[in-house]
Amino acid sequence: MTIRALLVDDEPLARRAVRRFLVKKTDVEVVAECGDGESAVHAIQSLRPDLVFLDVQMPEMDGFQVLGSIGAGEMPITIFVTAYDRFALRAFDANAIDYLLKPLSRERFERALVRAQQRMAEHHNHEEMRRLLASLQKLSAAQEYPKRLAIPKNGRTVFVDTKNIDWIEAEGSYLRLHVGNREHQFRGTLSEIEGKLSPADFLRIHRSTIVNIQRIREIQTWFHGYHRVLLEDGTELRMSRYQDEIARRLGLR
Repeated sequence: MTIRALLVDDEPLARRAVRRFLVKKTDVEVVAECGDGESAVHAIQSLRPDLVFLDVQMPEMDGFQVLGSIGAGEMPITIFVTAYDRFALRAFDANAIDYLLKPLSRERFERALVRAQQRMAEHHNHEEMRRLLASLQKLSAAQEYPKRLAIPKNGRTVFVDTKNIDWIEAEGSYLRLHVGNREHQFRGTLSEIEGKLSPADFLRIHRSTIVNIQRIREIQTWFHGYHRVLLEDGTELRMSRYQDEIARRLGLR
């Protein structure tokens, strides 16, 4: 039997690494690749793959949100891929769910693939996915987020209350925090700072933008499925293609 696999990762190099490990696997066929969570949901629903390699940390809709959108009962056998997310690893380990750490190891990859094949043969998946979702919900509820961020600036450290942050943008290897009429620039990635912010208060609306939900005044339809986000101070931000997850987080659905 040929296993139909779907590769989901926003990094082309990561997808290429999985393909490289699968190239000699005559019993595995890669049916599609997806670079974001939204297209992954559509691919899973339309292609019905047997196996999904699913990146955890993706902008706008991450791997867990993909799982939540599909539902535990409909989710194919899944091997999660992560660049080390302690929150994710605790949930995976607690429920014996397979995951791969970046950069990928061939030995670890082989073990995960064998276990996935065993689970397919034994038809074990739905209950595991349900346990994982329940575990994630418990961990999420228990996770505490810092109320202040320590920002390095000119040889000193400035503390910024997270509730005062309007929005955050990424520029290359730097981040810029917009706090009222002040800006704080420092080295870092959007994924790193996103992990320090409560998802109840902050939303990633674009690959390079995180916004404080409380600062959003209105959302305007733009072109090609994109939207414009207007903040209370008049700032205009671009939002990637409208998604159910963004709508849910904003209380629109």
